Amino acid sequence: QVQLVESGGGSVLPGDSLKLTCTAPYYIHGNTFMGWFRQSVGRGREGVAVIARGGDTQYADSVKGRFTISRNNINNTVWLQMNDLKPEDTAMYYCAAGRALSLVSSWFNYWGQGTQVTVSS
Repeated sequence: QVQLVESGGGSVLPGDSLKLTCTAPYYIHGNTFMGWFRQSVGRGREGVAVIARGGDTQYADSVKGRFTISRNNINNTVWLQMNDLKPEDTAMYYCAAGRALSLVSSWFNYWGQGTQVTVSS
């Protein structure tokens, strides 16, 4: 069973930063697009950021200028640097590996268990 493992979530104040980390098996990470998605209570799963092996990226409008996705193709890791966090960023964040540079979750085949991010004063 493929396992993507996320870490780095937590509870922070508005305006704070967090960096999420995801590790994937080499045979998944090396040949696919890697992405971060989030889901909050009462809302569907939302694409946050996606990165291709070569470094092309795509971001949701709500996080542009605040979040940065990056990856290391040698150690099979992808990160999501989140700055200037807002209460509306509160959600479970999932790492995923998929087949397209897309924020649509149906393009992604492999998922982690998620890491919770809570932004509250």
